[in-house]
Amino acid sequence: MKNRKRIGILTSGGDCPGLNAVIRAVVSHATLTYDWEVLGISYATQGLLEGKATTLKMHGLDLRGIDPLLFMGGTILGTINKGDTLAHASEIIAGYQTLELDSLIGIGGDGSLSILHNLAHQGNWNFVGVPKTIDNDVALTERSVGFDTAVNTITNALNALTFTAASHDRVMIVEVMGRKAGHLALQAGIAGGADMILIPEIPYSIEGICQHLAQLRDRSWRKFAIVVVAEGIEVLKGSSDFNGLCQPTSRCGMGQYIADQISRCSTQKIETRVSVLGHIQRGGIPSALDRLVATAFGKAAVDLVAQGKYDQMVAWQNGQVVAVPLPEVMLQSPSPVDANEYLVLTARSLGIYVGDDFQFSE
Repeated sequence: MKNRKRIGILTSGGDCPGLNAVIRAVVSHATLTYDWEVLGISYATQGLLEGKATTLKMHGLDLRGIDPLLFMGGTILGTINKGDTLAHASEIIAGYQTLELDSLIGIGGDGSLSILHNLAHQGNWNFVGVPKTIDNDVALTERSVGFDTAVNTITNALNALTFTAASHDRVMIVEVMGRKAGHLALQAGIAGGADMILIPEIPYSIEGICQHLAQLRDRSWRKFAIVVVAEGIEVLKGSSDFNGLCQPTSRCGMGQYIADQISRCSTQKIETRVSVLGHIQRGGIPSALDRLVATAFGKAAVDLVAQGKYDQMVAWQNGQVVAVPLPEVMLQSPSPVDANEYLVLTARSLGIYVGDDFQFSE
């Protein structure tokens, strides 16, 4: 029979930098402040299904005085973003009881949090959510763990690619993640000096792209360009006949599609190259901001458990951490880029093409 309060923690969905910093903060605060036992659950709902968990202790996480969790990418608990959760819902729900948990803290994106929220509702769990995703599209929070590091990773890639683009007078097209929301492409594109940013929320046209490329070459000595493409942009209407060109599939993404469309409609020969950053965006050492947000989220999640405030998600609003109801988060997620938001207007004021809602003057 356990005497101490026991809380579980898991990471679910795609990995990102900063997950371990959340775990570190939860374990530190829960054990040092409240003297609770913290169980790390392996591979998200799979761990609950199989009853796999390990007691996490701060001295066991340290290495000769070094704290690796603060700057280690990925997640020490492992994570999954696949599997038929509905088919095994009853067994997963039972895992919470098998592990004798008093509450559970789940770190996930909008999809993972939705699944965990539903399981918690069915199983009457005491559940608190922590938002993480490089897409930054979880509703009601200005920041999610992992987003800032991914923006920095893409920005560094754009910096490097600019030199080779300039050396060869090429249009360098960089495909980044973002199936439903373009926050990552927008912010990294602005920070990395992109000439064009294509995101799912704002319509574009190949005519607008080609016009902007022509204007860049006519108005300056620059003969190169950097184009940031979110993977979730739509195929242009009327382009179903690809004539041997790229048709977006799992092997030919939207970056290559835009490159082929540029070569197809340009009156002048434009040499293009495509770089797909892929899972590089999920890796790396978490930035200082991601570490701070992750630490603040972990501390706040533990405090919600201590206060008995469940069915909540911690969120970053106006420079501080607040609690927001999970049902409201689920109702409004994923959260897209507003076509009239300040950063979109900022990009356009700098002469960046961000779709056809803005027309460049002659």
